[in-house]
Amino acid sequence: MKLKVLIILVCCLFCLPGVAGAKSTFGSETFTLENGLQVVVIPNHRAPVVSHMVWYKFGGGDEKPGESGVAHFLEHLMFKGTAKVPEGEFSLAVKKMGGSENAFTTHDYTAYYQNVSRDRLEKVMEMEADRMKNLQLSEEQVASERQVVIEERHQRIDNTPQAKFQEQLMAALFVNHPYGTPVIGWLHEIKELTREEALDYYRRWYAPNNAILIVSGDITAEELKPLAQKYYGVIPQQALPERRRPRPAPITVEHQIILQDPRIGQPTVMKAYRAPRGSDATDLLAEIFGGAATSRLYKGLVVDQKLAVGAGADYDAISLNDTTFSVYATPAPGVALPVLEAAIDKEIARLLDRGVTLEELKKAKSRTLASFTYYRDSLQGPALLFGRTLASGFDMDYVENRPARVEKLTIDDINDAADAILRSGDVPVTGVLLPAPPKSQPAKKETK
Repeated sequence: MKLKVLIILVCCLFCLPGVAGAKSTFGSETFTLENGLQVVVIPNHRAPVVSHMVWYKFGGGDEKPGESGVAHFLEHLMFKGTAKVPEGEFSLAVKKMGGSENAFTTHDYTAYYQNVSRDRLEKVMEMEADRMKNLQLSEEQVASERQVVIEERHQRIDNTPQAKFQEQLMAALFVNHPYGTPVIGWLHEIKELTREEALDYYRRWYAPNNAILIVSGDITAEELKPLAQKYYGVIPQQALPERRRPRPAPITVEHQIILQDPRIGQPTVMKAYRAPRGSDATDLLAEIFGGAATSRLYKGLVVDQKLAVGAGADYDAISLNDTTFSVYATPAPGVALPVLEAAIDKEIARLLDRGVTLEELKKAKSRTLASFTYYRDSLQGPALLFGRTLASGFDMDYVENRPARVEKLTIDDINDAADAILRSGDVPVTGVLLPAPPKSQPAKKETK
């Protein structure tokens, strides 16, 4: 279960500057209950609605070897009910309220949310707090949901060339690290997941002192605090496992991942680099180099040389461990992929040799400011942003003060980030996604 569009917007926010000198971007407040639950309130009084989210600092990256997919599997099983709210009643209750609800899992966290009218907030808090500790599972429910996840894997990964391509690329980029294992899990391991395994993770990781409650919308911290205490504050805290992850193995030899599939309409070439998390300068580097139709990569490959029909760069700053910086392009008709890849390498070399310009820096900031203003008007977007950030080990200031930090970035900061990733870092992994070659016809036998 994914919030792909909103999460993409959240990622985009991290290359968005704000108003210089602004002390608070979202006006958020936070407090912590005695049992360790962090609570974040993001006021937005434009409409009498709220987005209620609970984030657990537990995801696919915290699974034991051989048990891939259990975090995502547990997310599914959380909808199987409790003694107080039987299976199906949670979703039905939210639907009757006129609201929406869902959940999603990544390598670093699992989150559950409900968007409802302000007067229904207390009820969804009661239900969500109930399943934090009172989940009930039968063997039949687990077996049935396991098949649902297997089918989800078939549809989302196995039958989707782009997803298979991304899965293999990450496996090559993050050797000896859980980011190289898909969140949904490897198929052969999903098939072996059991009820006891799911409940073991649930009992160890789902606790108030390992969770973040975020409410965005028509409410204040003063109004939320007694409700949070009433429903979540009574849940006892517990000892938590240590979040220990190995360092990814260094990449010293060039890798190339090639995937061919008849369903691919246009080929793609991508260079993926490991990059440090949380870098403001790298965010802006991605925007300048390949973030828009006016970016350097797009202009060079698409507009000037006409070697590609699309090109860009991407960086996701929010991650518990190292993240990725990627550069990609789709060739124009008749352009061979080796030619396009060589052109990408030349653009990267030109970036490293000449650096970015002051004009590029100014335009990148100006181009994204309007989007940032729009983003602040979103109901659930800020809740997603704070949840991802806090669950990934950053603090409140990382969000609230980030616009001011971005405004202070200099040309040297951007050029240093480029050098650290594209020149001094590990060798990139190159991925090539191709249409399947035409099937060869059997040779005709000669007749005499």
